[in-house]
Amino acid sequence: VKFNNCAGNKGVRYETNSLDFKVRTDGTMYAAHQLQMPSKQLILMVTAWDPQTLGRWEAIVRFLVAEKSQHNGHKPKGRKTVPGELAQQQSDTLLPWRQHHSANGLRRQKRDWVIPPINVPENSRGPFPQQLVRIRSDKDKEIHIRYSITGVGADQPPMEVFSIDPVSGRMYVTRPMDREERASYHLRAHAVDMNGNKVENPIDLYIYVIDMNDNRPEFINQVYNGSVDEGSKPGTYVMTVTANDADDSTTANGMVRYRIVTQTPQSPSQNMFTINSETGDIVTVAAGLDREKVQQYIVIVQATDMEGNLNYGLSNTATAIITVTDVNDNPPEFTTSTVSINTSAHLLHNRVAWQQKAVRDGTPHATCTCELAHSHFGSSQPGGPREKMQHFAGAVDYEMNRAFMLTVMVSNQAPLASGIQMSFQSTAGVTISVTDVNEAPYFPTNHKLIRLEEGVPMGTVLTTFSAVDPDRFMQQAVRYSKLSDPANWLNINATNGQITTAAVLDRESDYIKNNVYEATFLAADNGIPPASGTGTLQIYLIDINDNAPELLPKEAQICEKPNLNVINITAADADIDPNVGPFVFELPSVPSAVRKNWTITRLNGDYAQLSLRIMYLEAGVYDVPIIVTDSGNPPLYNTSVIKVKVCPCDENGDCTTVGAVAAAGLGTGAIIAILICIIILLTMVLLFVVWMKRREKERHTKQLLIDPEDDVRDNILKYDEEGGGEEDQDYDLSQLQQPETVDHVLNKTPGVRRVDERPIGAEPQYPIRPVIPHPGDIGDFINEGLRAADNDPTAPPYDSLLVFDYEGSGSTAGSVSSLNSSSSGDQDYDYLNDWGPRFKKLADMYGGGEED
Repeated sequence: VKFNNCAGNKGVRYETNSLDFKVRTDGTMYAAHQLQMPSKQLILMVTAWDPQTLGRWEAIVRFLVAEKSQHNGHKPKGRKTVPGELAQQQSDTLLPWRQHHSANGLRRQKRDWVIPPINVPENSRGPFPQQLVRIRSDKDKEIHIRYSITGVGADQPPMEVFSIDPVSGRMYVTRPMDREERASYHLRAHAVDMNGNKVENPIDLYIYVIDMNDNRPEFINQVYNGSVDEGSKPGTYVMTVTANDADDSTTANGMVRYRIVTQTPQSPSQNMFTINSETGDIVTVAAGLDREKVQQYIVIVQATDMEGNLNYGLSNTATAIITVTDVNDNPPEFTTSTVSINTSAHLLHNRVAWQQKAVRDGTPHATCTCELAHSHFGSSQPGGPREKMQHFAGAVDYEMNRAFMLTVMVSNQAPLASGIQMSFQSTAGVTISVTDVNEAPYFPTNHKLIRLEEGVPMGTVLTTFSAVDPDRFMQQAVRYSKLSDPANWLNINATNGQITTAAVLDRESDYIKNNVYEATFLAADNGIPPASGTGTLQIYLIDINDNAPELLPKEAQICEKPNLNVINITAADADIDPNVGPFVFELPSVPSAVRKNWTITRLNGDYAQLSLRIMYLEAGVYDVPIIVTDSGNPPLYNTSVIKVKVCPCDENGDCTTVGAVAAAGLGTGAIIAILICIIILLTMVLLFVVWMKRREKERHTKQLLIDPEDDVRDNILKYDEEGGGEEDQDYDLSQLQQPETVDHVLNKTPGVRRVDERPIGAEPQYPIRPVIPHPGDIGDFINEGLRAADNDPTAPPYDSLLVFDYEGSGSTAGSVSSLNSSSSGDQDYDYLNDWGPRFKKLADMYGGGEED
């Protein structure tokens, strides 16, 4: 093989991918030992590489072993090619169907050859088609043979990747190969004569695509997350990163190697981790991982194929994030051993100070327990695992304690990690100085209760309700005022707190609850800022007999004759025992008729019965005075009046209806008068209803003024009659319905008549309007009347309206259009005076004689 690297080929070495063949430095290729060729074709890969520049070049060499070489020793005849050149010459011809002759001249068929695989490099640049091999049969000297190939890549998808010249048998590849798309092809070669008859058996052809390094390694993830405990020993496993190469993994093209490119941060060492170049396992390589210093590392990992050769291999990178997890390797300790704090004296359960502790571990190893060596304080943890807050467990008093000395001890809740030789707790001293502030005055006895009788006069001193100022070291004055006095019964001295009455205290007032009156007072000092306190005074009022009893009930009724029907009476007193019952009920002596007609019977201390003394008492309402006396000391009495209705009763002792009315104060005459008025009112209402019904009936039963059989002219429909004025209220329509004569019409000369005069002749039949028309028939009725008028030869054109409806019957009067308006005097209009007031104006115009 010849090679030229443009530098004189100094130091260039050759290698092959087979142990049976070697190449000398001058490019001569030879067999390393004696061997039997396994097939008629052998393909080798020869590599030339320069140790100085690390450059590598490859070429494919194909050996074809002739038949005679099996008998005459091994003298391989080879031919070199350069990458991308696959042009074959005549020596590359395969004879898979060789024939042999026997000694007696008979021809026998030898077993078919096993054709060696055909190797094709991927990503060849052409030109295409490129010849791969020539296939022929030795029978082509006797007959014309046609060659063809079948299989995937020929006549099956992907189609026409390979082709063959049917005459010469030369086989071509038509486009670049991609091993990652398909690594091998299995074809079958066929030989037939011109008639399509099989000449030779089909031969299998195997084509392998030689891999080229055209794919970079690809990581499964771009970011990998792992963790390792702080303080881990070298060699501790952290995580594994993995990259895949699409190239052939059995060659260097697909062999991936890993390495760490960078580590951030480079603390405490720039090489804290290492990676297994073949497996991708990341492990620690140095000690010193400390979460309190570095919590996270970012490592860039590179994957390179060609077994990690950076000059020829393709590379890719990924990021590995390594988190250092916390272990409890730091005990808590205070930042300072002593703390001084100033706080106000009046604070209760409030914050005193924030104390920061140097707890370097994270949660949960930073959780601490804080203890105080003083019963007056407590601690809490409101802000986080590294902060503690001390607060008062009770109120502090500057007048009692001006300073506190505390010892605070802190310890880890979780035990320290093994191997940590340190104390698990820390202590600190805290000095708390109390600052005096102005405190509010307070009432020593709050709520203060006093007892007294009600009704004490205004201005009476009840008690002194004074407050105490706790600030003993401040000279301050306390002033008093009312804060709440619902009834405005009390006054307080602003200087000494003396309580006096401003009005009479009444136990029966609405402001009293359970005999107790409650008021609130305010005590304020003159400090800076001023402070105030409140106190409540409760006054228990003792009842006195200051309310007379009231009789109950106020009204009652009883029968006019004495029987078992009696009135039960009692009394109500606003006071309480012993100033209430038993009560005494009695009738007054004046007027004398009271004791004459009534009597009281005692039932018990609270109830009595009122009944009639006489055998009969007229029905009515009687005011009966009764004196009621309570049992107080001294006793009080009250004269109350009860209204008693006396009425007649039935056999059951109940008042009758008439009796109830009579008892209300109405006599028999008054009752009769009321009943008569009611009857008259009902009669008037009934007459009005009958009159309205009759008027409605007359409105619906009015007849038409003109008979439709006698007059076919239009008439105005009569819907209502409202009169035409004072002179038109009374007239006689019979003159229009039954005129005395129509001779003046019938005796006229034929052919001579007025244009507005109705002709004499047969009258057509007009439709009769129904007595009670239906709304849906009105349209049909009007249309029928219009049609009859249009077909009537006697119908106008004289100046009158067409007839559409009739509202009269039986009229024999002729047309009033025959009246002559001339003043010839041959017409007598005196009969107009007989037609009533409606035609009076017309009679005056035409019936006046010659002087008119």
